[in-house]
Amino acid sequence: MRAGQSRIFKTRTIPALRWWIGGILFASTVINYVDRQTLSLLAPYLKLEYHWTNSDYANLVIAFRVAYSIGQTVFGRLMDRIGTRRGLTITVAWYSLVSMLTSLANGFYSFAGFRFLLGAGESANWPAATKAVSEWFPKRERALATALFDSGSSIGGAIAPFLVLWIYFRWGWRPAFMVPGALGFLWLIVWRWLYYPPEAHPRISQSELEMIMADKRESNLHTTTKASLPWRDLLKLPQTWGTVIAKTFTDPVWFFVTDWFPIYLVAKGIELKSGLIAVWIPFIAADLGNLFGGGASGYLIKRGWSLGAARKALVIFGGIGVTCLIPTIFTTELYLIAFLFGLATFSYAAFSTMANVLPSDLYSSESVASVSGLSGTGAGIGTIIAFKLIGYFSDARQATATHSFDPIIIVAGLVPFVGMILVLLLVRNNEATKQGLVQRI
Repeated sequence: MRAGQSRIFKTRTIPALRWWIGGILFASTVINYVDRQTLSLLAPYLKLEYHWTNSDYANLVIAFRVAYSIGQTVFGRLMDRIGTRRGLTITVAWYSLVSMLTSLANGFYSFAGFRFLLGAGESANWPAATKAVSEWFPKRERALATALFDSGSSIGGAIAPFLVLWIYFRWGWRPAFMVPGALGFLWLIVWRWLYYPPEAHPRISQSELEMIMADKRESNLHTTTKASLPWRDLLKLPQTWGTVIAKTFTDPVWFFVTDWFPIYLVAKGIELKSGLIAVWIPFIAADLGNLFGGGASGYLIKRGWSLGAARKALVIFGGIGVTCLIPTIFTTELYLIAFLFGLATFSYAAFSTMANVLPSDLYSSESVASVSGLSGTGAGIGTIIAFKLIGYFSDARQATATHSFDPIIIVAGLVPFVGMILVLLLVRNNEATKQGLVQRI
């Protein structure tokens, strides 16, 4: 009788549970991006209502980025200390509430305050997701798992115009902030039910647990440092700087697309309402680029390439491909601009997937979120500087009409190429690898 009862009440396992974990991380990123895209989509209309210049708008976006930059490092360390499950619970509840409260804003300073708080809360997503991938996926699957959650940024960006502008044109901008904010609270219900570390998960199968733990044991053979390294020690390693540069020289370009693309199209003389499908194209292209980068890197490893060579091949592809932005300065044709931006964001996303997976490739699980947070802070600082310059130069060049963004576009196309070169030089096996401070790549 007791044996029968134990079979009845035994918790049912979930096949391929790690990919369900990847799915919930993807959903978090989608919601994260819908929330943050709301302001950029409404910016052309809010600029008219509140008489903001491009520099004013840049300062609003910078308020988000300042908090986001600081928060990446702070929350990265926090995730390593309190764990992914609890950490994301706190931060998703935080930014979802702030998103909803933004509907109460009534001017520049209140918008800036809410954007600062939103950036602080949203900053935890990438360090937490990167740490979760390092906990749940073997090395051969990490690039694809990272691509899965990172692709949520492009899917969120693609969904946002249809959701946010649909609400705006019917009910105004205040409900357009409230509805996306509510999505995070629905996500938290699923997150709290689904996510636990593999060793403590009640629904993981024995075979999947053994596969995950075997990969961790293999990684531990090459890494003598099991505790989280202090920031000062991490920053002495060239691999850390290569990881930071991989994000710092690419993310500002992506954030230019997410935060400025609607304004760029308007500067090109294109009516935003009629170009809604075109706004969608770079985000879908980025989503495909995420999956291509993760899948191609995994394929190369299966073909016998070393981990480092497989990652760097995609870095080279991405660094070259982002230069497709530059030809857009010669045209005002909506779909040609969208096509070239799409090629660039596809390439960026392949590079970005490698940038996001490098912390889990190089460091023990105890330091992954910390390194990911440092790279996010570097990207945030780069984005703040870029946005300040974008606001200044686009205002100063308004007399050039459709060419007001030309210097900005040229720089945006070249910076990831420079980042590519630096990553190839810094991310390599060296004395720190021999000492077991970082893993062999």
